[in-house]
Amino acid sequence: MLLIGSHVGYNSKDQVLYSLNEALSYGASTFMFYTGAPQNTRRSPIDKSKVAEAISLMESKGLDYSKVVVHAPYIINLASPDMDKRSFAISFLKQELVRCSDLKISNIVLHPGSHTGAGVEEGLNNIISGLNEVLTDEVGPTILLETMAGKGTELGVNIDQIKEIISNINNKARIGICLDTCHLNDAGYDVSNFDAILDEIDSKIGLSYVKCIHINDSKNAISSHKDRHANIGFGTIGFDNLINIIYNERLKDIPKILETPYVDREYPPYKYEIDMIKNKKFDPNVIEKIKNN
Repeated sequence: MLLIGSHVGYNSKDQVLYSLNEALSYGASTFMFYTGAPQNTRRSPIDKSKVAEAISLMESKGLDYSKVVVHAPYIINLASPDMDKRSFAISFLKQELVRCSDLKISNIVLHPGSHTGAGVEEGLNNIISGLNEVLTDEVGPTILLETMAGKGTELGVNIDQIKEIISNINNKARIGICLDTCHLNDAGYDVSNFDAILDEIDSKIGLSYVKCIHINDSKNAISSHKDRHANIGFGTIGFDNLINIIYNERLKDIPKILETPYVDREYPPYKYEIDMIKNKKFDPNVIEKIKNN
């Protein structure tokens, strides 16, 4: 089965069941969500009965709950040179891992962090020490380091930086990678030759570490370091290149998650984009259809 879905909402009432029902309305077979607002620390207690309902509903539809992904909030910055901010990041990430465990979620995507002027080496060392402090338990959710576009002082902008982090993690069973197509393009990788990227990851780190892929077109040229997502087929990467990534046999068991922008900041595009992906056919009029339905 094609594992395709999108970023969906989450609320305090129905929680992950709300997320699942939104995903199903798009024709998705998996999904990704935040366990609360990405910009703050406010979190509601996990209702385990809602988790059980979501798992049961997915099973009834032949879908695999283990492929559902959580995204860590943006406010976590393990690379920060500020000790108070780094301590907060470590503490809050630990809490998010507990929430993932309560939600029965296996993978949580994390932006590695920004060094905010301290330099790449110090930033990477901070990430490594922070992750080693967080990943002390032998078992638990896996943290997936997201590949970044290189905006500002972001880290994780190339495979070598991801390799540096993973190589120094003590508990390697709980670390992985999330590839983002827009970020890779904006960081300088030619995603039209995705097998070459996978080959580099395989030789330097190991392809088994790749656990999730964010499928986004880009509004920017390669190596722009800007990180501006575009709707599928309406960016510089293009529909055919993204289809080739989605249907790459080496990635068939890995969830693919759309993080494309709402049309006019109002209309979710995911049902229409998922339809195009399933049909492997680009509709140049899809934006107007989204607005009119």
